[in-house]
Amino acid sequence: MPTATIVLWSLLAVYILGIWRFLAGFHRTNYSQSGFFLAVIWPIGVFANGRYRQNFFKALTGS
Repeated sequence: MPTATIVLWSLLAVYILGIWRFLAGFHRTNYSQSGFFLAVIWPIGVFANGRYRQNFFKALTGS
């Protein structure tokens, strides 16, 4: 299996894991709107918005 394929599958796995973990801890965030949309855009939100980043890590870690 080529290295590029392994990297691509690894990135996809991290993306899906991020969605799953965010949705599992969504109740810990300050958000009240749809959690699915916010979970899908997590890579953009984490790098572009400080408030989203705080809520994302609050959902993942619980603190």
